[in-house]
Formats: sequence, C-alpha cells, structure tokens
Amino acid sequence: MTDVSGAAEGTGLPSVIRLGTRGSTLALAQAGHMADALQEVSGIRVELVPITSEGDVNRASLSVIGGQGVFAGSLRTALLDGRCDVVVHSLKDLPTIPAEGLVVAAVPEREDPRDVLCAPSGTTLDSLPAGSKVGTGSPRRIAQLAARRPDLEIVDIRGNVDSRLARVHSGELDAVVLSLAGLERIGRTDEVAEHLDLAAWPTAPGQGALAIEVRAEDARHLFEPYPEPTPLGAAVAALTDPIAVGETTAERAVLRGLGAGCTAPVAVSASVQEGTLRVHAAVYAPRGEQSVDEEGSASFDPADPASLDRAAEALAGELVERLLAGGAADLAPVGAAS
Repeated sequence: MTDVSGAAEGTGLPSVIRLGTRGSTLALAQAGHMADALQEVSGIRVELVPITSEGDVNRASLSVIGGQGVFAGSLRTALLDGRCDVVVHSLKDLPTIPAEGLVVAAVPEREDPRDVLCAPSGTTLDSLPAGSKVGTGSPRRIAQLAARRPDLEIVDIRGNVDSRLARVHSGELDAVVLSLAGLERIGRTDEVAEHLDLAAWPTAPGQGALAIEVRAEDARHLFEPYPEPTPLGAAVAALTDPIAVGETTAERAVLRGLGAGCTAPVAVSASVQEGTLRVHAAVYAPRGEQSVDEEGSASFDPADPASLDRAAEALAGELVERLLAGGAADLAPVGAAS
C-alpha cells in the first residue's frame, strides 16, 4: 500500500471518514479491517456506519430474491445520499453493471477464494452418508453439490455464518458449505472439515475479495480529463492490489459476458502466477445434471498492471464464447442483466 497520509493535512479529507457496511458479524469484521487500513494510509479516523440491506431482512431464498444487488443496493444508496463517504462490499455480492455516480476505487489483497465444508471433524464431502442434509443458500453451490453427490439432501438455507454453523452443531444439518475467507475474517476456521479444491470446485466470481466504492467525483482520476483523484480517492486507491484486481476482473468479465443473472449457477476462478493468468469457468444446470467447463490462460507483463487487466478482459471474452458454444445457455438462465 502507498502512504498518502500527507493528504490529511489539506482540506480535501473530512475530519472523520465514514465507512458504510452491512451490519452482520462478518461484514463488520471485514469492514473493520478495511477501516484500520484506510486510517493508516490517510491519517484520518475511520468510523463504521452499519447499513441494513434487503438481503439482511428478507429471508426468502436467494434463488427467489437474487444474490446480487440485494446486499449492495442499500449501501450504494447511503453513499449517494451522503450518509457515508465510502462503502465496503464483498465483491461477489456486487453487480457487474456499475452504479451511476459510483466507482469501485480499490480491490484490496484477496483472501483464499475456496469453499469449505463445515461438518463434524474428519468428515469430507465424499464421506458423508447418503441422505445427509447439507445446507447452502447459493444456487451455484446447490448445483455443484447435486452434481458431486446426488444422493445428498440439499437444504436451501439463509442466515449469517454463526446461525448456519449452529444448525450443524445442533444436528439439524449434517454439514454446510461456506466461504473460507468469511470464516477466516471472523476467526472460525476451526469449523472447517474440508477445503474444496478450486480445480474441481470453482467458486463465485470475486469470492474472497472486497471492493471499496466511492462517489465518482472522488475517483475522477479514472475519467478524462481529470488526472488526479481527491485526497479521499487517493487514500482508498492506495489500498488496491493489482493481482486481486486482475483476477476479479477476469472472473466478473465472464459473468458479465454471459449476461448471467443472480440466480444462475455460474462459477469462475482465476489465479495469477509469474506473468500468467489462468481462468476456470463453469456453468451448471440448476440441479447439477450437466455442466459446461472451460479453462484458459494468458500471458501479461508483471510490471504493467494495465497489461493484466487487458489480458483478463480478453481471456474472459474467449471463455464466454466457448461456454456459449458448448451449450451454457441451454443449462442455466444466462442472457439476463447482472
């Protein structure tokens, strides 16, 4: 991260930076980490502003209310209304279509994007007895579970991480599938029974990454003819990690290119190593009966972050073409706005 604390001496930064976040335990934990980082680079105290989203109060299935937008919309409204100065999202919850007047100014260093099985110690997905009840609220995970273990009973659940784990502890469920990054952020990795390998189990585009969004005027350096951000925009931009940006750009470009709606069971996992970007994308039928998988790689100049972004967009476009040619549109609801 770049130190821009000198900006605090000018008039461009407020006396307190108000950071909007959802109010769940996980959201507050990850927002707290971002608040500490933003305070370090800006020299300004950062205050959390909890915002209630539709996804926090509506307990209907994500397949009904949608998985994106329902968590981000209220945060974005609060930012536009001036109730906060910046907002932090789980990137996988953020629609791929930008919100008018807002800009994602930073994607910080990414946590491990893998899914994990949370179950009694020693249990793996393959060792669960037939008929075991496994909970998840994700259409993607439902499809993957059904494809891997059609003999399981998959229970569509909602709720925060603690409540989902409590249903395993009580015996109501035999296991749940969760994001490893979320468990790491709240210190609950002792609940993990199995890490699900990305090669066989790609995850949601942007999983494990956070996005910090600001009003467009604070990120004006991204638009011509303005070469410089405001002091607030510079502080936020200092938190960004080029590798995380490149990986998530590729993943979200596949989602956007497919026109996949919030309920489409689509998985995309990207990784960057030594000048090579690799992407694995899959589209599933809702109950996992069939799937279309495509993988690809592209080279880029490690010294040029823009080179990675260009490679990400180009490779994503190629994979979208191949997925559609392989019949993805016949399996899942792609072609809708995301």
